[in-house]
Amino acid sequence: MKFIAKTLYGLENILAKELREIGAQKITVSNRAVIFEGDLRLMYTANYVSRTSLSILYELSEFTIRTADDLYRKGRTIEWEKYLDLDDTFSIVPVIKSPVFNHTGYAALILKDSIADYFREKKGRRPSVDNKNPAILINLHISNNKVTVSLDSSGIPLFKREYRKEAIEAPLNEVLAAGMLLLSGWDGTTCLTDPMCGSGTIPVEAGLIACNIPSGRLRKFFGFQHWRNYDLKLYDSVRKDYDSRIRKPEHPIYGFDVSGQAVKAARANVRRAGLAEYINIEECDFKNLKPLSDNGFIFINPPYGERLSQGETNMLYSMIGSTLKHHFHDHTAWIISSNKQSLKNIGLKPTEKHILFNGALECLYVRYDLYEGSRKSRGITNH
Repeated sequence: MKFIAKTLYGLENILAKELREIGAQKITVSNRAVIFEGDLRLMYTANYVSRTSLSILYELSEFTIRTADDLYRKGRTIEWEKYLDLDDTFSIVPVIKSPVFNHTGYAALILKDSIADYFREKKGRRPSVDNKNPAILINLHISNNKVTVSLDSSGIPLFKREYRKEAIEAPLNEVLAAGMLLLSGWDGTTCLTDPMCGSGTIPVEAGLIACNIPSGRLRKFFGFQHWRNYDLKLYDSVRKDYDSRIRKPEHPIYGFDVSGQAVKAARANVRRAGLAEYINIEECDFKNLKPLSDNGFIFINPPYGERLSQGETNMLYSMIGSTLKHHFHDHTAWIISSNKQSLKNIGLKPTEKHILFNGALECLYVRYDLYEGSRKSRGITNH
C-alpha cells in the first residue's frame, strides 16, 4: 500500500524519521509531505503514534489529465465499491494547482459526479455527499496535469489530540509543538521548562514524548474505522502494543505563564492528557523565574503577532535575552517567532536556525546555547 503523510513545512525529515522507526518502506520526502509504503498495520500505527503527521492518506490512483473530462473518465476507473458502500456518506477535499481548473470546487464536483455515475451504473443508486460529517473522506490532489486520488485514513486532522479543550489566544498547533521538541533533540532525559506556556501545548507534547504515550491515545475515532476493510482486531493489537511501552518520565516538566487565565487553561489540558503527576504549571513572570535544575532545555513561544506593539515586543524580547543570559547558564534555549526584528533584541548568538510555519506565519526557530564567560574561552563555535 502506498501512503502520503502530510505535515507542516520544516518537519518533513522529522516525520520521515518517525515513519522509518515504525517500519515504513520506500520513504520519499516531499514538500510538507512524506511518501511511503507499508501495510494496513503500519497505516493504523502511523495514525496512532506519529506526532508530526497532520493526516495519513492512502493512495487509490495516480494518473495524468489534459481536460476536466479526463478527470471524470479516469475517476470512473477506480473500483469505488471496494472503499465505499451505498449507505456511506462521502466528501471530497480538493488541493488543486493546475491550469486545467480555475476553481478547486469545480474539480471536486467533477470527481463527485464520476463517483456517483460509477455507482449508478454498477448498483442502480449512489452514496450521498455529506460535507460536514462524512463517513469517507476523499482527497483529490492535482498538480499541473498529475492527479492523485486518496482516502484520508485520519479523518479529523491528527493535531487534534483531544486533550486541549481550553485555549487562550493564538494557541500553538500540537503537531508544530511536537515537531519543535523533536527537532531540538530533546528526548526527555533532561529537565524542560516553558516559561510562557499559554494553554500548555509544549509541556503536554513534551509529557507525551517523555512518557512514550502515543499521540493518538485520547482520540476516540480515526477515518479508517469507517472503511470496509477495517480490522478491529488488528487495530486493537496496535494499540495494546504501543500502550504497553508507556513509561514514567525521567525528569519533571515545568510550565509557567504570567497570566492566571493561561495557567488555569494549561492545568486543565495537562489533567485531560493524564499528565498532572509529571507536569507542573505555575503562575510566574519569566523575568522573576530561576532555574529549577542545573541544566536542561527551555522552549519559548513569546507573543509575536498583533497583540503587542513593535516597541513592547522589542522590550519583551530584550527581557527574555537578559533573563536567559544571567540566570540560565548551562541550558539550551529554543525560541520560535515570526518577528525577526524583535528576535535581534534577544542579544544572544544563535547556534542553530530553522524556518517553520505557525499557521500562515513564517517563523524562525532559533537555538541559543547558554553559558558563563566568553564563547572563545569555552571553545564554542556555531553549528
